[in-house]
Amino acid sequence: MIANLMGGDALIVLVVAIVVLLGGSQLPKIARNVGTAGKEFRKAQQEAEEDADRDRQAKAARDAAATPPPPPPLAAPPVATAPPVAAAPAAEPSITLTPAQLDALLKAREEQVRGEGGVAGPS
Repeated sequence: MIANLMGGDALIVLVVAIVVLLGGSQLPKIARNVGTAGKEFRKAQQEAEEDADRDRQAKAARDAAATPPPPPPLAAPPVATAPPVAAAPAAEPSITLTPAQLDALLKAREEQVRGEGGVAGPS
């Protein structure tokens, strides 16, 4: 990045000037300090990210505890079923009578009961 600002030749001149001013004996010490500073910077950055993650998780836990749980799903109402219908025996055919025919049938049945003794018994 500095090379882009000043050019390649200016960078070489800058490095030579630092070596001359500080001396060759100080360069290892400076390099060590720069490396240590870089490690500490990365460590502090990682700790800050971990703190932010913990804060987010704690906030999410507080929000989850503050919101009431959703209501349970409603059960479907029971379906009314019709009682089983007894099937008519297949052997008995269905008979349709007019009102006049029904009256005649009832009258004949009444006369039959009177002729047998006057009391109707079970049929």
